[in-house]
Amino acid sequence: MNSEQILAEIREANLSYLMLAQSLIRTDRDQALFRLGVNEDTAALIGTLTPAQMMKIATTNTLLCRFRMDDDVVWNLITNHGKGAANDGMSRLHASILMAGRHQEAA
Repeated sequence: MNSEQILAEIREANLSYLMLAQSLIRTDRDQALFRLGVNEDTAALIGTLTPAQMMKIATTNTLLCRFRMDDDVVWNLITNHGKGAANDGMSRLHASILMAGRHQEAA
């Protein structure tokens, strides 16, 4: 994949992310804040973007979204490394609780 293809993929991912974020915000603001990991001001801004503004923002060469799971504990819980399938639901629940706590700390 060359650099032009990578930039095109980034633009497509950005536009998809913005469209999803705006849809979530307009449908259920509280869920959107949690799922997107954004604050109220950011949600308000994304919620009012026009399609032209979203297209312009999407053309940046930097991804707008990022991984929020930046530690081994959460990654291990989500991927279930070393665990049996029986604990899968409990591991995902534990990961969700950890991520929710981090969302509250950031807010």
